[in-house]
Amino acid sequence: MAGRETVGGTPGARRPQVWGQIPPRNRNFTGREELLARLREGIAGKVTAVVPQPHALHGLGGVGKTQMAVEYVHRYQYDYDLIWWVPSDQPVLVKTTLAELAPFLGLPSAAVSGIDDATRDVLDALRRGEPYAKWLLVFDNADQPEDLFDIIPQDVGHVLITSRNHRWASQVETVPVDVFRRDESIEFLSKRVRDAISVQDADLLAEELGDLPLALEQAGALLFERGMTAAEYLQQLSERTSQLLSQGRPVEYPVPMTAAWSLSVTNLSETFPEAVDLLQLCAFFGSEPIPRDVFGQAPEGLSPNLSELFSDPIRLGRAVGELGRYALARLDVTNRTVHVHRLVQRLVQDELSIDEQRRIRHEAHLLLAAFEAGDPDDSANWPRYGSLLGHVTPSLVAECSDAKVRAFAVNVLRYLFRSGDYRSAQSVATDFTERWSRDSGPEHADVIRAQLEHANILRELGEYEAATELNQQVLATAERVLGLEHDISLWSLRGSAADMRAAGDFRAALQRDAEALRRCEERYGEHHGSTLRAVNNLAINHGLLSDYERAKELHQRAYAGWRRPESRLVQASMINALNGLARALRLSGEFSESFDIGEDAYALGQQMLGADHNWTMRTGRDQSITLRRLGELEEAEELVLQIHDRCVRILGLKHPDTLGTAITLSNVMRARGRLDEAFRLVGDTAAKYPDVFGDEHPFTQGCRTDLAVLYRVRGNPEEARRLNERALETLERKLGRDHDYTLTAALNLASDLAALGELDAACKLGADSHSRLLALFGDRHPLTLTAAANLSADLTASGMPEEAEPLIERTRETYRRGPGLGLDHPDAKVFLEGRHLDADFDPPPV
Repeated sequence: MAGRETVGGTPGARRPQVWGQIPPRNRNFTGREELLARLREGIAGKVTAVVPQPHALHGLGGVGKTQMAVEYVHRYQYDYDLIWWVPSDQPVLVKTTLAELAPFLGLPSAAVSGIDDATRDVLDALRRGEPYAKWLLVFDNADQPEDLFDIIPQDVGHVLITSRNHRWASQVETVPVDVFRRDESIEFLSKRVRDAISVQDADLLAEELGDLPLALEQAGALLFERGMTAAEYLQQLSERTSQLLSQGRPVEYPVPMTAAWSLSVTNLSETFPEAVDLLQLCAFFGSEPIPRDVFGQAPEGLSPNLSELFSDPIRLGRAVGELGRYALARLDVTNRTVHVHRLVQRLVQDELSIDEQRRIRHEAHLLLAAFEAGDPDDSANWPRYGSLLGHVTPSLVAECSDAKVRAFAVNVLRYLFRSGDYRSAQSVATDFTERWSRDSGPEHADVIRAQLEHANILRELGEYEAATELNQQVLATAERVLGLEHDISLWSLRGSAADMRAAGDFRAALQRDAEALRRCEERYGEHHGSTLRAVNNLAINHGLLSDYERAKELHQRAYAGWRRPESRLVQASMINALNGLARALRLSGEFSESFDIGEDAYALGQQMLGADHNWTMRTGRDQSITLRRLGELEEAEELVLQIHDRCVRILGLKHPDTLGTAITLSNVMRARGRLDEAFRLVGDTAAKYPDVFGDEHPFTQGCRTDLAVLYRVRGNPEEARRLNERALETLERKLGRDHDYTLTAALNLASDLAALGELDAACKLGADSHSRLLALFGDRHPLTLTAAANLSADLTASGMPEEAEPLIERTRETYRRGPGLGLDHPDAKVFLEGRHLDADFDPPPV
C-alpha cells in the first residue's frame, strides 16, 4: 500500500490500495481534455463505454480508446481505493482476471476455490462495497454487451469499458472517440519528437496520416529514433502509400496507419532485422501482454534467426527495446510483458505469405509449449497458466499437430478443469476434440485424451448422461487403439465406474473399480496417485453397498498414501479421502470418531482449497450430517445452510451437490420441528431428482422416503405409505433387501402402517427389518436401534408386552452405552417416550 503524497496540489492524496494490471501511462498522451471531462462526468452513472465514433473507419483500432482509459486511470487514481484492469476480448480472460482480485478482497484465491467461485465472490464483494466502496473496473476491448452484462457489478463503484462495438451505445453511457483534432495531432508530434519538428511540418504529417493516433505514434517514434526530417518521412510515406494502394490493400484497414506501420518496419529492418523477426512472431500471439519469459528458450523447430536471437539475451533485450522505441509494441517493465496492438498484428500477418504465416504461427506454438508452466494439478502453477491463456485461442493452438504443443494444450485444459473453470474447460475441450479429429482422425491418442478430459468436465458439471456416453466411447477406443494398460484406458476405466454409480448401478461400479484398482497396481504400483484414486473410488462403492467396514479400510489406505513423504500431495484428493473416511465412520454408527476426522477434513478444505471449492462444500455437508446424528441440531443447521447457499450460488439449483445439500437441510429442519419448511424443500428437491439421476435411481427413491416421512408426520400416512411402498419395491429390486437404503424404506413403511392402525403388518415388517439389520450391522448400529425402538412401540401397542419388554430393556441399555449416543440423545428420548423414530436418507457424492 502506497504512502500519502501530494498530488495536483492536493495534500493528503494517496494511491489506490489495490492497483491491478494497469498498463503504464503514456508520457506522450496529448489532448482529449474535453473527452476526459465528459468521461469524468459520465462515469458517475456507474457504467461508461469508450467507443469509436459511428462514422469512424477505424474499427480495428488506432483511435486511442484504450489510451483514453489508461490516462483516465492514472489521472484520477487518487479518487479510488481499488482499480483493476480486465482484458475482455476473450470471455475466459474476463473471469480469470476478475478472479485474481479475490485475495485483495480478503477472499479465497482462484488457486483454492476455482475460477468461477472466485469470480462470483469478487463480484459479490464489489457489489456490496466490502471492503472497498470506491473502486474502478476497466474492461478493455470488450466486444458483445451480452458477454459482460452478467459480470458487471453496478451497485457501487465505477465501470469503464473500451470497445470497438457501437452496440454499447444503446446499453450504457458512451463517450465516442474519433481521431485527433488537428491541434491535438500537432501537439502530440511536437511532444513525441521533442520539439524537433515545426508546427507546419507537424500539420502536413498529421494531414497525411489522417490524424490517427496510432499512426502518429509510430511516425513520431521513427522521426525521433532515426533523426529523419518530416520532408524525408513524407516522401517515403507517399511512396509507401502508393505502393500499398497499388497492391489492393483491404479497405477496412486505415491506409495512413498501414503506410506508417510499413514505413516503421522498413526502417527497423535496416537497423536491426532481428527485431522485425520478433515482431512477426508476436503478431501470432494473442493481443494480450506476452510474458517475456516465453522468449527465454529456443526450442527445436524455430528458424535459425530466432534460435540465435533467443540464445543471446543481450540481443534479445535490444530487439524488444527496439520494438518499444519504434512504437511497434508497448513494454511493461514491471510485469515483464510485451504487448503488440491488434491492428499492428493484423497488418504484420497480412504482409506475409500463407507459408510464412503457417511457419511463424507454428513457432509461436512451440514457444508456448516450451514455456515451463509446470504441473496443472499444482495450484502454485495456475498463475503461469493464466498468463498464457489469452494466447491459446488467438494463436490457433488447436490447429497444431505437434506432439509437444498438443501436450501443452491438454495441460491448459487440465488447468481450467482443476481451477474450477468448468464452462471454459468445456468450450476448450470441444474445440480441441473437433479440430484434432479432423486433422489426425478420431482415434488419435490426442483426440482420445481430450475426450477423456471432456467427459470428466461433464461429470463434474452433473451432466451424467453426456459424460457416460462420451466416456464409453473413450474407453472402447482407448482399449482397442492404445491398449488395456495405457494411462488413458485406465483413467477412463475409473471414470466408467463413476458413470455407473451416477446411473445407480452400484454393484457393477464395484466390479469395475475393483478391476481398475488391480490394473493400476500392476501398472503403477500401490502408492502412485492413479492407484490411490482407484482405492478411494473402490471405497465409495463399498459404502454405497452398505459395506462400511471395508469402505473405512480403503479410505484410510488412500489417505495414508497421499500423506506419504515421497508422494506428490494433491490436496483435493487427500481431503476427499479423509472426508470419505469420516463418512464411512458415520455410516458405521461411530459418530464421535466421524466428527473428529470430519472436523479436520473440513478445516483442511477451507485452508487448502477455500470455502467454495467443491470438495470443501461436500466435506461441510457431511460434517453437518454428523452433527445432526450427534444431536447438535442447531449447529448442524447453521453449517448446512451455509453450504446450501454456496451450492445454489456456485453450482445452480439442479446440480447434484445442490440437491443433496437440500435433502440434508430438509432433514435437519424436520428434526428441529419446522415441518412445513422441510416439506416444501424436500418436495421441490424430490421433483428435481429424476431429471438428474433418473426415476429409479436409489438416490431418487431415498429422497422420496424423506418426503414420505414428512407426509406422515404432517398427518397424511396414506400418501407416505404409497411413496414408501414404491421406494421399497424399487430399492429391493435395485440393491437387494439387505441394504441400508432398502431397510430405511422398510422401517418408514412400518411406521406408516402403524399410523394407519395396521399393527400386525407393522410388527411383521418391523421384526423382519430388525433381524436383517442385526445381521448386517449388529445391535449397536443407530439404524438397528431405530428398528428395535419402533418394533418395541408397535409390539406394546399390539398388546404383546412379553415380547416388547425384553426388547425395550436391551434397546435402552444399548442407547445408554452406545458410542456418540446416550440416554440424553434426541433419538433415545423419542424411544423412551414410546414414539416412532424416523429413518432418513442423505445422498452421498458419487
